[in-house]
Order: sequence, then C-alpha cells, then structure tokens
Amino acid sequence: MRFRKRSTPRKFNKLPVQNTEKKPTHSGEPFSASLGQNLQRIRQTVGNSTDIIIREVRIGKDGDQIIAILYTDGLADKNIVSDFIMESMMLDNSLSGDVESRIQTSSNVLQILKDYALTIGDIHDITDFENLYNALLSGDAVILVDGQTQGIVASARGWKDRGVSEPASENVVRGPREGFSETLRTNTALIRRKIKDPNLWLETKQIGRVTKTDVAVMYIKGIANDKLVAEVHERLNRIDVDGILESGYIEELIQDETFTPFPTVYNSERPDVIAAELLEGKIAILVDGTPYVLIVPALFVSFLHAAEDYYQRADISSFIRFLRYIGVFISLLGPSLYVAITTFHQEMLPTSLLIGLAAQREAVPFPAFIEALMMELTFEILREAGVRMPKYIGAAVSIVGTLVIGQAAVQAGIISAAMVIVVSITAISSFVLPAYNMSIAFRMLRFPLMGLAASFGLFGIIVGGIALILHMCSLRSFGVPYMTPFAPLVPSDSKDTLFRLPHWMMISRPRLLNQKNVNRRNSTPPRKSRE
Repeated sequence: MRFRKRSTPRKFNKLPVQNTEKKPTHSGEPFSASLGQNLQRIRQTVGNSTDIIIREVRIGKDGDQIIAILYTDGLADKNIVSDFIMESMMLDNSLSGDVESRIQTSSNVLQILKDYALTIGDIHDITDFENLYNALLSGDAVILVDGQTQGIVASARGWKDRGVSEPASENVVRGPREGFSETLRTNTALIRRKIKDPNLWLETKQIGRVTKTDVAVMYIKGIANDKLVAEVHERLNRIDVDGILESGYIEELIQDETFTPFPTVYNSERPDVIAAELLEGKIAILVDGTPYVLIVPALFVSFLHAAEDYYQRADISSFIRFLRYIGVFISLLGPSLYVAITTFHQEMLPTSLLIGLAAQREAVPFPAFIEALMMELTFEILREAGVRMPKYIGAAVSIVGTLVIGQAAVQAGIISAAMVIVVSITAISSFVLPAYNMSIAFRMLRFPLMGLAASFGLFGIIVGGIALILHMCSLRSFGVPYMTPFAPLVPSDSKDTLFRLPHWMMISRPRLLNQKNVNRRNSTPPRKSRE
C-alpha cells in the first residue's frame, strides 16, 4: 500500500496536539498514608455525590486495620461487590486464623488481601487519584487500606445494557439476527465469536479529557497492513477533545477529507459484516456507548454491498446487486433526467408520451425544475419527520402525508402526475442502498444535478457526472484510493464488485489493503461425489 507523505486530514493541523489547559488538582497526585484524608479528598472532589458508595470495614483479629471499599452505584455490579469483595473481607466467614495473623503482623496488607482474601478475577494496583477516579467512574471497585499509599482496583462492572438484539438499520432475510449493543465488551465478544484466532488483536485507549471514552482498535495481525495500523493509531492519538459520545465524533476527526458528501469511513452494527471486513485486512474501531463500529479504510463499493450478498448463491446475489446499482442511478439521476428531457430534449420522447406530458403540464404554473424541487423538498421533510416522530406514528404520518399531499397537489394543478411518479420512484430507489450515510450523499447530490439539468439539459448532467467521478477518484481513505478496484483498475480485486463470483473463485484478499497473506482459501472448485 502506498501512503501519502501527509495522509492525515488538513484540519488536523489546526487541532492542538497537546492539552494546554490546566488539569484538576487531583490529577496524578499520589495517595496519602491516612485513609481518612484520602476519603475526605474523594468526597470533596465528587461533591458528596450520593451514587458514590464508600463502605469502611475493619479487619484483623482486633479489628484495628481499617479498609474502605468504593464503587459507583449503577455502574458496578452490587452482587460482585457484595459476594466477591465485601464477603471476602469478613474474617469470621472467609479468612482463616492464619491469614488473620498474617494481616496482624505484616505491613503489606494489600498483598495479603490479593493473595489470600479477594476471590475476584481481575485486580491491579493504583497509586494516584487520577487512576482511582477513572476506575471508580468506569464501574470498578476500589479498595483502600489505612496506612498504605497504594490501592486495589477490582473489576466489578455490571451496568444495565440493551443486550444483543436484531440490527435496526441493516435487515436481512437470510443471515445472523444479532447486532452490536452500546457496551464495548459485548461488542468485542460478538466479534470474537466470529473469529476465534489468537491473531485477532485488540488495543484499547481512552479519548476525551472529560468523558474518557474507551476506544478499541481491532485487527488481525498478519493480515492487516502494519503501516495502516500505525496510521490509525496516529490519527486517534491526535484527537484532543473534551468528550466522545458516539463513533461519529471519531469518524469526523480521523477522516481524510472533510468537504465531501461521500463517507470515507464505513460503519456497521452487524458483527458478521465487521468480521468479514477484518478478514480482508481492514481495521475496526469500536467506541464504548454506541452500537456502530467503524471500519477503515472504506471503499466506495463497500457501501453498495449488503451482508446478505454473501449468504445467497452467487447468481442470486449478483442479480440483486445489479438491481441495487440500477436503483442507485435512478436515485441520483431520476429527477434530473426528467427535468432535462421535458425542458430541452422533448424530441427524445415518443409522440404519444410527449402529448400526454404536455397535456398534464398545461395547467401547471411552474417550470419542471421548480416542480421537481418542491416535490423533492416536500418528500425529504416528510421522511425526516417520519424518522423523528414516535415509532408507530411516524410511519403512518409519512405514508398518509405523501399520499394526501401528492394527490391534493395534482388536483390543485400545482404538480403534474408524471412528476409525482418520478419523485416516488426516485424515493423508493434511494432505499435500496444498504448504507444510510451513502444514501444521504446521493440525496444531497440530487439537487445540484437537477440545477445543472434545468440550466444545460443533458450536457449539464454529463458535466456534473464527470465532475462527480473525478472528485470520487481523488478521494482516499487512509491512503487507499476510494474507487478501488475501478480506479486504479485492479482486475484481481474485481471479483466482488458489480457482480459476485462464487466463494471458491475469490481466493485472494484485496491487494491494496495488504501485500502479505493474500490467499484466503484453496482454489479447488466443488465436485460431485463419485459413486
């Protein structure tokens, strides 16, 4: 893969690389040997928040050793804290007399608790307030001991999540019904179920000075390009903002081009789609708090492929994919062609059809461009209203509103019946795109193409199409040309573009994504069994 010398977006030069703001006073400061001072400082910092639970317990034979257990109500699992931490501290029930004597005589109480008392799995030490607040507000339990300048963090995360359910934006007839949730660890587990390989590496970092959102980078070592992995980490490390609330924040801050309608970062809420992209050598970026996982680099053809294309036979998938490409052209050029032909190129229509259109437009007071513009804007408003309204009301309002307004506009002589048909077919065709963000891009481009068609006819559409193709060919996604494998033309990578060849014929991974471990399967075709 060839990377440009400066492959990061231009806007990154304007982002501060280092945080110049003065950090809070508790940041990075070590613990005091006095447990009371530490607890007083914690209560003061969190403002005596009622969801921060602090429980003090006495241990040892004479109860002269005081420890404190801290956790956040709602983020930590109370059963884990009660059964595996607090109960372990009750000497009469869980600790033998030998351990009690060890605690009584040893100065390293933390090590004794870790070795003999705590029955929880994941524990590690902390020495400062910054790590304490990070662990406490992430759902872990913190154990502090009087007289010690260290503490213990025990994994106790157990907040309520939505669980694994069917994806709402990527429905399939045949295929898995599971989708990502808003919990990062659930999402990584769903991908691990698909790819049971130790080379599937996961690296987690926190982004956001205030939110400290967990962001994970997942890739298959040996398949993903090492330079691409380094590029992803470099762009993520450049991000310096106060908060990350959704993967869209990350997408906008790491994309190559800002002023383009086309998305250069792919996203999906299906684990099978992400697993398939990882097997091709791409990199997944998972953000805690959102069910949408990002994939880089993103190619234009990826946005036109659906997960079900690989679960049906190759001939059926190819036919459906061909229909999808036809729908894309109708969605982009339908109103523009109607405006151009009815305004400048009436000779292209059969006489009988031309007479019928002329009779319909005789009572319409607006030119075809204004007519199409009003209908398109009306439909976009209705579609947006249907999305934002309550679930059961939105669908009814969209359907009834479209029918009533369209019929009333035709009867009032404001819009011709042919225009209603064209706009309806265009709207239906826009729903065949599997990727919602690419569908929005085509909806946006429909309006300037209509303006060119109204000004210059078919010549304006051709000029606009050429400019659009040149713009798409100039785009890159993490150093990879956006229009691969069409521009540059890579015949070996064209087995899964306009049409899909059978699985046994797609023996190689995309060569622009990786130059090692290219072969993915044996090229032996299936054969009939010999009787």
